[in-house]
This record gives sequence, structure tokens and C-alpha cells, in this order.
Amino acid sequence: MKKEDCFYLGKIVKKYSFKGELLIKLDTDQPDLYENLDAMFLDVNHTLIPFFIEHSQLHKSDLLRVQFEDVDTEADAEALIKTEVYLPLDLLPKLDGNKFYFHEVIGFTMEDKNYGTVGKIVAVNDSTAQALFEVENNGKEILIPMNDEFIVKVDRNKKTIIVNTPEGLIDLYL
Repeated sequence: MKKEDCFYLGKIVKKYSFKGELLIKLDTDQPDLYENLDAMFLDVNHTLIPFFIEHSQLHKSDLLRVQFEDVDTEADAEALIKTEVYLPLDLLPKLDGNKFYFHEVIGFTMEDKNYGTVGKIVAVNDSTAQALFEVENNGKEILIPMNDEFIVKVDRNKKTIIVNTPEGLIDLYL
């Protein structure tokens, strides 16, 4: 399994018991969807390794308490702390309407109601306070805030996102 075929689910943050249980901080709005998994992939030395789950349960809303097979001591658990956890993309719930996953819109064309075709979405920057679409237009980068008020329509069939940005925003970059 390769990382590009997976999505980031969260990170192992600490041990829960002396029997090897771990707490995973989930990066999701719907933690209950991931409570009864059979397995997950852990990024061990930049390689995704499948770990099978004996049992798991939600713990304090966004933490998942997990007991992996063959992880049954404190030392085994300690070795996995700060490890990133991934799942295959086909386990993501399908979204509709104007909701989307960041990885899903890479390669989509962005069109603005006033400006016209802005360019191709090459990345999503979510390291800032406001997530941004990174759009490439003839070698220039245009940053469009990912704001619900700006997004008019996500057309998955045409691989297009239609936005209505404030006048002059796109011109700032060109």
C-alpha cells in the first residue's frame, strides 16, 4: 500500500494501558466512522505497515483507543507513539454537493463567476489559519481562500470548482 492510495487518519499520541493499548488522535469530523475497523496502516520508517486491530473504542470524542494484535507490552506501544495512521482512500465516506476532500479537488479547474477560468488547482494549503486553494495560471500561483461563501459549485463530473471571489482578488496575482 502506498501513501498516495491512502488518507491520513491521525496520529498515535500516547499509551493507554500497560497491556499495549494506544490512543490515536483522529483527524476527522466523524470519529464514530472509524470505531470498528479491522486494520489500519502505520507509517513505520516511511513504509506503510498493516496493523490488525483486536478491539477499539472511542475515547473522549476525537481519540480512538486501540489494541493492535501483537502489541501487548508497554515497550511495544511506546515504540509506536507519534506514528501516523492511514487508511485506504476507498474507506472515505462519499461526499456530495459542495463538500469535498482536499485530495479530491487536486487537478480540478477553478472558474470564477466574474473573472472566468482561473487555472488548475495544484494543491491545498491547510497550514494557515484559513485553508487556501493553490491555483496555477500560466506559471503563476494564485491563492484563493477556501471559504464557503466563495464556493458556488463543486462539479465532480466536469472536475470544476466555480467560485465567486471578491473583485480584484485574482488580479492581485496577475
